[in-house]
Amino acid sequence: MSTHVLLLLGVTAVWGTTFPLMKSLLVSLSGVEISALRFVIAALCVVPFLLRVPRHTWLDGLLLGALALVSYVAQAYGLEFISSNRSAFLTSLNVLMVPLICVALGARLSPRVLLCAVLACVGIGLMSWEGGANLKGDLATLVCALAYAFYTIVLSGRAARHDLRQLAATQIAFMALLACAWLVGAALLEAKPSNLLARATPHWATLVYLGVIATAAMLFLQALGQRRVSADKAAVIFAMEPVFAALAAWLWIDELLSSRAALGGALVLTAVILSELQPGRLKSLFTENVH
Repeated sequence: MSTHVLLLLGVTAVWGTTFPLMKSLLVSLSGVEISALRFVIAALCVVPFLLRVPRHTWLDGLLLGALALVSYVAQAYGLEFISSNRSAFLTSLNVLMVPLICVALGARLSPRVLLCAVLACVGIGLMSWEGGANLKGDLATLVCALAYAFYTIVLSGRAARHDLRQLAATQIAFMALLACAWLVGAALLEAKPSNLLARATPHWATLVYLGVIATAAMLFLQALGQRRVSADKAAVIFAMEPVFAALAAWLWIDELLSSRAALGGALVLTAVILSELQPGRLKSLFTENVH
């Protein structure tokens, strides 16, 4: 496998650890609160890279940051109503959404990549699908998947034109600003005082991990990886997220890995390997010439 594919697999492994962590935080914090705190922490890490940023990087950072923010907040909100396993499954439907969106917009798609996307979704279904449907939670998580599908497409089309440290920094800065505005608006609508800091303090280590590692570092590494990996192939790689989540639960908290889940994980891994053996080539419709 290429270095860039391995890099994206590493990013996906870190993402796999965030589902149980987010679920644990939701006992004390809302989805919007978690998102605002993690993005503010991430923004503090990237302040040095916000100096002398060109205008086109700010514009693309705003677009990518807005798409990522919708995805993160929708996922966190959905986790208030559904299990982390169900959330992982619904979120990973972006594996199918990416190629289907591109086909709908007129892009050419390798049949092999489409087959790999379907295979990955079947594997994720075997691993993660369970009862406990909830209309609010399911719809919010589907919004998360759709927003992240567009994020993946845009990032693959535009990453090559930027200094990646600046692109990641501008995304995070906008995500922090927009999330804080969202948080303030929600607090005003509720018209009651918030003891946010008191509720967040016991979870500072988890929030720092989410902000520094899972957000700031991973957004940079994702942009670096997708500089040489097409959106359709990246989506298949990201299907490994629930696989890594299940492995982490098995290793860290002795959660049993059923034979059905093991079969699903094997199918996802097969899809990733097949996509790497004969990768699809996707020309992003979002790429524009910069002069």
